[in-house]
Amino acid sequence: MEMEDWFGSQYYKLLYQNRDEREAQEFIYNLLGFLLPPAGSKMLDIACGDGRFATQLAQDGFDVTGIDISAASIARATAHESEHLQFFVQDMRFPFYINYFDFAFNFFTSFGYFKHKRDHKLAAKSFAASLKAGGTLVVDYLNTGYVLPRLVPEATITVGETEFQISKHVEHNYIIKNISFIDESGIKKSFTETVATFTLAEFECMFTEAGMALAHTFGDYQLQPFNEITSPRLIMVFTKQ
Repeated sequence: MEMEDWFGSQYYKLLYQNRDEREAQEFIYNLLGFLLPPAGSKMLDIACGDGRFATQLAQDGFDVTGIDISAASIARATAHESEHLQFFVQDMRFPFYINYFDFAFNFFTSFGYFKHKRDHKLAAKSFAASLKAGGTLVVDYLNTGYVLPRLVPEATITVGETEFQISKHVEHNYIIKNISFIDESGIKKSFTETVATFTLAEFECMFTEAGMALAHTFGDYQLQPFNEITSPRLIMVFTKQ
C-alpha cells in the first residue's frame, strides 16, 4: 500500500478506532478556550482524515476547510460538507489558499511521515503560506522524549476478526512501525509507518525558517505545561510573522 492508501483504508480506521473521542473533543474545547478565535474565523485542518475535527470546528461556528492526501478519506469527509465546511484532496507539502486562513491545525501527529527533511520543510512553508499575517498554527505531535523510552518492540492487537502484528524500532531518527494483517480476502497486507523523532528545538528551527514564531507549548490535551521527559504530547502554537 502507498502511504495515502493506508491512511485512507478501512484497516487504518479499524486499527486506530479506539483513539479516545472524548479526549479529542476535550482537546478541541480546551484549545478554543485558549485561542479564543472570533466567530467566523477561517480555519484549515491539515491532514484532516475523515474530517472529525473539521466537522466539530464548523459546528462551533467557524468557516472550516479540511485537506488530506487520501482521496478515500476525503470522499468520506465530504458527507459532512456544509456552507461553512468543505474538503479537498491536497498534499500538505504544496501551498493551498495563500494568505487566506486565520488559524491552521495539524492534529494527532499528522506530520513527520516524509522520508526526506526537505519535504518536512516544504510542508512547514506551505502551512505558513496558508495563513494570513498574524495567523496562528497549532501542531500536535508526539513527544519523543516521552515516547522513545516507552517504545514497545512487538505487539499483537486484535480488533474484531482482524489481527494486527506490529513491530517498532528507531532507525536514522525515525520511529519505524511495521504493521501486517490478513485482509478480508485472506491476503496478507503489510505497511510501514515512519514518523520523525523531531524535538521541540528542531520544530522551532524548521518553522522559524518558514516565517513562524513559537508562541506557546503544551504537554497534553489538558494544555498542561510541556516537559520534555514527562509530557506525552508536544503541542506547539506558532504565529505567522
